[in-house]
Amino acid sequence: MTGLLLLLTQAASAQESSQTMSTMQKAVFAGGCFWCMEGPFEQLEGVVSVTSGYTGGTKEHPTYQEVSAGTTGHAEAIEVRYDSAVISYEQLLEVLWRNVDPTQPDGQFADHGSQYRTAIFYHDEQQRQLAEASKQQLAASGKFKSPIVTEILPASTFYPAEDYHQDYYKKHSLRYKLYHEGSGRAGFLRKVWGTTGH
Repeated sequence: MTGLLLLLTQAASAQESSQTMSTMQKAVFAGGCFWCMEGPFEQLEGVVSVTSGYTGGTKEHPTYQEVSAGTTGHAEAIEVRYDSAVISYEQLLEVLWRNVDPTQPDGQFADHGSQYRTAIFYHDEQQRQLAEASKQQLAASGKFKSPIVTEILPASTFYPAEDYHQDYYKKHSLRYKLYHEGSGRAGFLRKVWGTTGH
């Protein structure tokens, strides 16, 4: 009887583990400076981790200096790992829109160049459809007078950024706050959404 109970317990545990694995998803967003994108997502219930990095370009294993130079095709981005049983992809998209200027084609706020562009990198057809629908909904809302130019692209290799960029807003909070305000991002978000994004 004890052996049977052990087998049943192991089977239930394996099933729970399988369910947990099946609800773990990842989303990749580019929203300009990745320092400004970590905090809004890390504070969400259901988000397991947020990693700053580079994606969308051609250079393998790019460095911050290379991406900053604008020659790699990569954008600064974040990879969000989340439990879809707790938070949906649609909710993550809503957080993205509320932390960027989706009408700026040449970067974000004071940061100019394609390495600071906004983009949604989808991992499957469902994410693509949800991203397209969310973008159309935002455009139809009348929140912005200019066209929404955020790209929706297939995900490619995501390269984590150097360690000193991870959780920069926590490790260098004063310097980060000065940048967040000085870049114009905080003022824009206050004007459009009534919040600074954090």
